[in-house]
Amino acid sequence: MTTTTATVPNPFGEPEERIALREAVAKLAGKYGHDFVAKQAREGGKMTEMWLEMGRNGFLGVNIAEEYGGGGGGMSDLAAVLEEAATAGAPLLMMVVSPAICGSIIGRCGTDEQKKRWLPAIADGSHLMAFGITEADAGSNSHKITTTAKRDGDSWVLNGQKTFISGVDEADSVLIVARTEDAKTGKLKPALFVVPTDSEGFTKQVIPMAWEAPEKQFTLFIDDVRLPADALVGDEDGGIWQLFAGLNPERIMGAALSCGMARYALAKAVEYAGSRSVWKDAPIGSHQGIAHPLAKVKIELEQARLLWQKAAALYDAGDDAGAGEYANMAKYAAGEVACNATDAAVHTHGGNGLTVEYGLANQLVAARLGRIAPVSREMILNYIAMHTLGLPKSY
Repeated sequence: MTTTTATVPNPFGEPEERIALREAVAKLAGKYGHDFVAKQAREGGKMTEMWLEMGRNGFLGVNIAEEYGGGGGGMSDLAAVLEEAATAGAPLLMMVVSPAICGSIIGRCGTDEQKKRWLPAIADGSHLMAFGITEADAGSNSHKITTTAKRDGDSWVLNGQKTFISGVDEADSVLIVARTEDAKTGKLKPALFVVPTDSEGFTKQVIPMAWEAPEKQFTLFIDDVRLPADALVGDEDGGIWQLFAGLNPERIMGAALSCGMARYALAKAVEYAGSRSVWKDAPIGSHQGIAHPLAKVKIELEQARLLWQKAAALYDAGDDAGAGEYANMAKYAAGEVACNATDAAVHTHGGNGLTVEYGLANQLVAARLGRIAPVSREMILNYIAMHTLGLPKSY
């Protein structure tokens, strides 16, 4: 009697194309790695060389439609690219912004002319678009945004300020979130405008940050910046869904970035724990005091990765509500494991963990970003409590 075993598809596996994509990105990013990033950060350099090579290989635009110069994939593919780059020690923060936030909003809300104008250049990396929503007096409450856009004939005139805006010194334009209603009404009516960084009345001021990174943070001053009518992306009365067409990808990408950072830190810790001996010629990784924290991080990491992959799959399937729920969960879980993994890695290395040579100390601060931005973990807990559990609103 002959028996056969049927091949059952793995529902939790990734398609062969994405696995190959991961391998290709890991190989390219590995050419640069942590040492290259650290050198650029110390010397005031940028990630332009790697950014453009990623663009030439089609990695920056995998989520953009083929007819506009992209790879025709989805957020699942773009997040996988960023995770692999971060795992190689060369995270590209602006991937969260240019192809994910801006590319998604333009791809879903823009006119065909706007898509043809901006998406191919975003996809190949030749046009870097930053994103401006955060304001000093608004914090996590986007309803308090005071940057305004007013019609003036065939033009729009923008006024306001933004803060903690990444990569403006590298960007060709910034997608600015403004409002078209009186700022005192408290009712957010978001309108999104592509503002060239060389516009008259548009200035920037760098914010000194404690962590070293090639990507800098800026405060923006927008004083009577005049824009043509076609600078408006989407409908001025289109509603808040246009904004979340980019904010859900932002959370997914932030989770993927944090997971990549956690993978980088965990790999460093495992390598060190497996090779360093102190007692009886046994590697320190044989001791539970070292092994258990790293095993715990591995479990947390796989949980976070599953969450961002589910969030991305929901987004790609057009389920914005489901994507929002799981993108928030993923961002929370990934922010936690990035901090936990880096802390465990530093502790595993002992004093070496705080040296420049081993490349972990600066990541202690960088990993903390995943708990704060683009939205705090407390606001995520508020969201889950209210929207998922049905509890009364607390704020």
